[in-house]
Amino acid sequence: MELKNFDNIISRVPKLNAPLRVVLAGSDGENMLRGLFQAQKEGFVQPVLVGDRARTMVQLEKLGLDKEPYTMVDTAPGHNVTQAAIDVIHCGEGDILMRGNMPTRDFLMPVLDKKNGLRTERLMSHVSLASIPEYPKLLALSDMTIIVSPNPTQKKAIIKNTADALKAFGYENPKLALMALVENVNFHMPDTIEAQRLVSEQKQHPFADCELWGPISYDLIISKEACRLKNYECPWSGGGFDGIIAQDLIAGNILVKSWLIHAHATTCGAVVGAKVPIALTSRSAKAEESFLSLVFCAVLNEWRKTQQGK
Repeated sequence: MELKNFDNIISRVPKLNAPLRVVLAGSDGENMLRGLFQAQKEGFVQPVLVGDRARTMVQLEKLGLDKEPYTMVDTAPGHNVTQAAIDVIHCGEGDILMRGNMPTRDFLMPVLDKKNGLRTERLMSHVSLASIPEYPKLLALSDMTIIVSPNPTQKKAIIKNTADALKAFGYENPKLALMALVENVNFHMPDTIEAQRLVSEQKQHPFADCELWGPISYDLIISKEACRLKNYECPWSGGGFDGIIAQDLIAGNILVKSWLIHAHATTCGAVVGAKVPIALTSRSAKAEESFLSLVFCAVLNEWRKTQQGK
């Protein structure tokens, strides 16, 4: 199957016996609150707000959400809000962690801290799903948030996390592109050499449940016309790829922000590889993207249950 649009992922939210408790770290973010309470309205989450009570109440009243049901965990000035949110999860009172109104670094440092127990044997990486005008289906992108400059072992883990995220949505054999500056192996460009080695290893000793292609430049991933003009042959160019693996965090972050600002894309994102799903969008993200990230987490959470013991 393929995800043509975000309606496809909303339809995959599982029927739950009880709503998933979403712990929002930094609870005075306007669009995070809008997205979270929209998900509650849809019946699959329950808000647990962690942050400054006074600032949060101002936002809730402004948004007309102050009469809606929620749990509030007030944090003292100077207290680590993400730590407080993680403590809520460890107490068994939360199922999904969500980044609210705080810088990415402040949110991720406690998440990645081993003593907080959110890490597993797998690497954590961020996977984004994007709806881009003129691309025929949703396109995954990773990693643009956590791993600054992944080594080959980390890159394999990022590939596996991306493939697994797509499999949670029903993909049987996702097609992933290893993006590089150029499509030819060049010994002055280490990312092209790494891509070639990863593709070769995947063919000989598969490390992820996916098809892998690379190195390949961005224009050849997206455009069949670019392939024609460059005499480049790839069966998935121009609409067949399901995801892009960026060379590093900088390339991935710039790409997704370019989609958002210049292509008017819609995205959602989650951290894969942690003990609980983690909804992570930009603080400048639209309310719809916060809502869709919770959809992403709900689907991922259900899929992870089916994989336990496998």
